[in-house]
Amino acid sequence: MKTIIRKNYLNTLSVLKDKNLIKVATGVRRCGKSTLMMQFQDLLRAENPNVSVLAINMDMPEFRILAEKNWKQIYDYIIQHIKKNETNYVFIDEVQNVPEFEKLLEGLYVHPNIDLYVTGSNAFLLSSELATLLTGRAYEINVLPFSFADYLEFTEKTANPDRAFAEYVRTGGFPEAVRLSQAGNNFANEYLQTVFKNIYENDISKRHTIYAEESYQEVVDFLIDSVGSNVSAGNIAKVLSANKKKIDNKTVSKYINTLVEAYLFYKVNRYDIKGKQHLATQEKYYLVDLGFRNALLGKELVSDAGHLLENVIYLELKRRNHQIWIGKTDNLEVDFVVRNNEGYTQYIQVSQTVQNAITLARELAPFDKIPDHNEKILITMDYETGTHNGIKQINAIDWLLNP
Repeated sequence: MKTIIRKNYLNTLSVLKDKNLIKVATGVRRCGKSTLMMQFQDLLRAENPNVSVLAINMDMPEFRILAEKNWKQIYDYIIQHIKKNETNYVFIDEVQNVPEFEKLLEGLYVHPNIDLYVTGSNAFLLSSELATLLTGRAYEINVLPFSFADYLEFTEKTANPDRAFAEYVRTGGFPEAVRLSQAGNNFANEYLQTVFKNIYENDISKRHTIYAEESYQEVVDFLIDSVGSNVSAGNIAKVLSANKKKIDNKTVSKYINTLVEAYLFYKVNRYDIKGKQHLATQEKYYLVDLGFRNALLGKELVSDAGHLLENVIYLELKRRNHQIWIGKTDNLEVDFVVRNNEGYTQYIQVSQTVQNAITLARELAPFDKIPDHNEKILITMDYETGTHNGIKQINAIDWLLNP
């Protein structure tokens, strides 16, 4: 297996190069942020062998010890190691490990000879005080694990995309998990269990008080098992309490927020298509990587295949930098209301198969309730494609591989 170039992310970094912005690569741990930044550093050196690049990884003990004193220690180290009278490209990996890191970023941002790039595995990077501080100064690049196209390139399994897709849904797209899966799924699963434990210990429990780890894991398992379904803190609390895991709505809500903050899940709100307004209830949560489902729950692919496909489609829409909502029209639901970078709206339904006439009618019904003429797409795993009264039916693998 080879190292692949994450072209879309690198293109974004190239466009932002030398712009007066802090480039912030966010995303779950081990998804490839550090590799992306190293690839960009290689690109800089290829363009100019004499370029000044300074890279710091805050997970490294020597820098962590330095930062434990205060943020100024890291700032002074950087200033001492940059060159005068030229642009210095400074990279800080896992910057959230620096106490008061916002002061570090502000100090480096105003330095005339620094073009600043940072990565972080926690949404706190762009929340609260830092969001106010960096308004207009930072550009977020949310990095996800491998797409299906990345997976095919990485594994070179292009001969049989259908079989490769089944493996992708089971293994997920964490680069190291994909690599280890070639030796056996058990290696990938054990790796992903370790990744989850690492995320919990470094990005969740260090920042939040978790009173009952067993209940916390129950909430995690519930969300993983409910991808693509409407959920609420109240509903989860009710189900867990019925199973003698006493927990209240407020605690469940807090636990969910920590999972979203650590980029393990993405929250998608509902949108009333006819009323053209955002709704505050019945949101959905999508898992950052389906490999966690197999590793943490041991679920088989045949279980809830339609919702797993929906999760894959959601992540791909996010990779394509679309705005995404769950659509509501009368009492029916549209899986995704999507607005692309040009401002165009699409409506997308996702179904494992619509070969059954009743299933096809059910999937098309919400489209009939939409009064406007924006593009409507039905994505399935069926080989059949075509149109249904102007609604395009597309094969999921074709859609994933042909943006």
